[in-house]
Amino acid sequence: MKLFPLNSTNAKIALVHLTSRLKQLLVAVLSVTFGISMYIFLNGFLNGVNDTQTELAFSTMAHIRIYNDLPEDKTNLLEMASEKTMAVNIRNPRVIKYTEGIQNADQYVRAVERQPEVKAVSKQVNINIFYRNGAIQVNGQLSGVDVASEDKLFDTSKYVTSGSWENLSTRSNGIVLGKGLARKLSLNMGDRVQVTTADGLSKSYEIVGLLETSLTSVDNSKGYIRISSARQLLSENMSYVTDIQVNVRDFNEAEQTAATLSRVIPYKVEPWMEASGQLEAGSELRDILGIAVSLTILLVAGFGIYNIMNMTVNEKIKEIAILKAMGFDGDDIVEIFLTQSVIIGLLGGVVGMAFGYVVSRLINNIPFNVAGLEVLPMTYNLDDYGLAFMFGLITTFIAGYLPARKASKIDPVEIIRG
Repeated sequence: MKLFPLNSTNAKIALVHLTSRLKQLLVAVLSVTFGISMYIFLNGFLNGVNDTQTELAFSTMAHIRIYNDLPEDKTNLLEMASEKTMAVNIRNPRVIKYTEGIQNADQYVRAVERQPEVKAVSKQVNINIFYRNGAIQVNGQLSGVDVASEDKLFDTSKYVTSGSWENLSTRSNGIVLGKGLARKLSLNMGDRVQVTTADGLSKSYEIVGLLETSLTSVDNSKGYIRISSARQLLSENMSYVTDIQVNVRDFNEAEQTAATLSRVIPYKVEPWMEASGQLEAGSELRDILGIAVSLTILLVAGFGIYNIMNMTVNEKIKEIAILKAMGFDGDDIVEIFLTQSVIIGLLGGVVGMAFGYVVSRLINNIPFNVAGLEVLPMTYNLDDYGLAFMFGLITTFIAGYLPARKASKIDPVEIIRG
């Protein structure tokens, strides 16, 4: 069975049924319109939230981090080597010394850059330090970075609100501080801040920039200097780094790339899923919630269409009996009502996509000055519009088919006699 063209007898009868009850037609179309528009809006909004959350998280966190992890516990080597039947007791064990950081980092950076999935690489020297300004002391972290590579990896210059990120390239004693940290220390642009390491090494730096990433843990505790200055502060050679940060073309593929790199790099290769599992879990939960809510809306719209089509069958019962008495068979009756439901689905789908886009645009212009955002986040994915239209059409088709099957089984003799 197939739908006849609009100039067929069945299609003309379907159009007469639709246009004879315009209010009923309008309600049916609006049901589909509402379902599709809300599906588009919710998916666009949830995808926008996910994208924003990901962007904020990756503003300071790389897709893959390579570092020298703490060694496994070897404080009781005698117990590890002895038989289980032997009792071993070692008092006051000492942790075996190990080499900190990554030596000869350039060779590992080249190995990373040879991977086709890798988009950007940056070397860092991270130091836990104390920031001082007179009597004020704040515990924090200092990152020695390659200025250009760091900006390519994290787009850090975008978050600098005062001064310039590029100033680090020309100022060996320059430092870019988090805005919250500068506020804690009562410092501004051009002031000097004293930095002291855990080993008591101390140096003064001039503030050449202030940045605000909307991540409190960064803005209130972190500063950036040139990587050569950080090595000098620790008295390390020019090949020393504590971290190699890597971004890949698709952050969802970070785990596979990390597995490949771990086979050629003798250090800890940690994908972001391992370092921040809550970010992945939150994104997946929002996706599940969005799908559940969207499908619920479409199902509710489908039940509305079903009720309207069922009422139409009951109202047109005598007309259906006359049509069957005139020679129309069950397939013709099914086709008449399916044509009505498909027309409703097409009208509601087109209007719903347009209305969903308008609603998304309106929401996207609502001010939302939180976490560095200016408006509520929203994405405009063509796949969402296509899926919404398809789901709406399928829903209305099913909602029209069930009462159509009921109408096709009517016995015209009993209806006419009744």
